[in-house]
Amino acid sequence: MILRKSTKKDIKELTRISKEAFDSDVQVGGTEIGGPPDYDSEEWHMDMMKQNHLYTYTCDDKTIVGGAVLFGSEKLFVGRIFIAPEHFRKGYGMSLMQDIERILSPKTINLDTPVWNERTNRFYKKCGYRETGRDSESVYYEKQM
Repeated sequence: MILRKSTKKDIKELTRISKEAFDSDVQVGGTEIGGPPDYDSEEWHMDMMKQNHLYTYTCDDKTIVGGAVLFGSEKLFVGRIFIAPEHFRKGYGMSLMQDIERILSPKTINLDTPVWNERTNRFYKKCGYRETGRDSESVYYEKQM
């Protein structure tokens, strides 16, 4: 598995994967198909790439299985991660989170996820993140490295 900064040639595929991954949340508590702001926008993904926040995750040099939007360094905020639905339940999400932790070596990682999303709340707890708070929309997590 390879975690690397995204390039222009990745944008179309990352946008497709993001759309399909977030649209699948309707199967785990989402009330309608959709995702976070601009999850299906090539322009937004391109902007994140230009700002050095967009990462591509591949299982070899060619096959993109997912991506991540990451902010910060020592204190890292995971804006979003996404894995192609055809690769769900194969360990890629866990592997992606471990690579983010290992390669970027932050001291602290923070993230949030919707309250209603059973899949992502279970996933982040399984990855060792602890809940630090919640409101009516989101659950907030942190992991000290």
